[in-house]
Amino acid sequence: MSTFIEHIVKLTNHRDRDLLELTLSKALIDLLPLERIVIARVMREDGVSRWLEVARLDAKGGGRVIDPQRVDFQSLVKLQDASDRFKCLQSRSLVEVAWAGPEGPRITLLPLFSDSRLEDSGVLELHSEAPLNPDDLALVEALRQVYRNMYSLLEYSDRDPLTGLLNRKSLDDAFYSAVLEDLDGTAPAMDSAPDQERRHRVPANYWLGSASIDNYDLISDKHGPGAGEEVLLRVARIMGSTFRTYDRLYHFGVEKFGVLMHCPDEALVLSAFERFRAGVEKTHFPQVGRVTVSCGFTTVRADDSPASALDNTERAVDFARRGGGNKACSHPGLVRRGFFGPVPVLDEDAVVA
Repeated sequence: MSTFIEHIVKLTNHRDRDLLELTLSKALIDLLPLERIVIARVMREDGVSRWLEVARLDAKGGGRVIDPQRVDFQSLVKLQDASDRFKCLQSRSLVEVAWAGPEGPRITLLPLFSDSRLEDSGVLELHSEAPLNPDDLALVEALRQVYRNMYSLLEYSDRDPLTGLLNRKSLDDAFYSAVLEDLDGTAPAMDSAPDQERRHRVPANYWLGSASIDNYDLISDKHGPGAGEEVLLRVARIMGSTFRTYDRLYHFGVEKFGVLMHCPDEALVLSAFERFRAGVEKTHFPQVGRVTVSCGFTTVRADDSPASALDNTERAVDFARRGGGNKACSHPGLVRRGFFGPVPVLDEDAVVA
């Protein structure tokens, strides 16, 4: 059994927020008399909230960690249908469920965060054969506080200070830790050059998109930098209300935005970007009036790096702009139409529409 200090070291040694839940789960299952630990986060899509168990570990071995981008949202339990979790989330306090007598097995639930944005809502669910004593709960609280502190620090480094969206650096991290299925048995050296490209096999159905505000320089020059920043903030909010909570939304700098998503069908990706484009177009921006965006997206291919995938999205954005702007274009679609290079062959039976 590892010591408390060893687990603290592991928790504070991360540079990836997506690994914190797993590390916290391993610490709790190792240090406490638990049968199972579940970390459930709230996911939202089209106004509906559901529970996603991002981590589940059993004391006797086994468990799972889920990539939020690769789940079937409709299969998840609705928020109110898990009443004990919902009560914990609403009260922001401990909830204890004794389901076989006052001294028997129970489930202890605690909020993952005391106070946070909606997208960070979640609960710790601790399954034990008997009630947890005050020392056990004190240890849970200590580890939970370390987790929160690390989460906040990593989130601060991952987010754009103006819009609150993820920054360019965090795209690289997501690309290599969440998107890439296989690292060819190697890990990047700690002292490798930051711009060194890594290319590996990737699972199907990941998409990267870019969006650029049309004529942003003219907007800023005419109405001032304050009005320009207000446009950026409103566009960021429209992105947040258009895409799913488990899609990764980025602000790459000045007028450029990005989205990393997992989706089974190109037409669905195009539909999402069309909703975003239309949402911006129909919004009235104070001082400025009408604002439009040009969007481009691409599938993440087997030999892509973040830079090469972004380059393809930018080519699609440029194509949309040359056509007058206020459009959403698929890079694979443009390739199929003969605008960019040869048509890619997906497999022997692939049929290009």
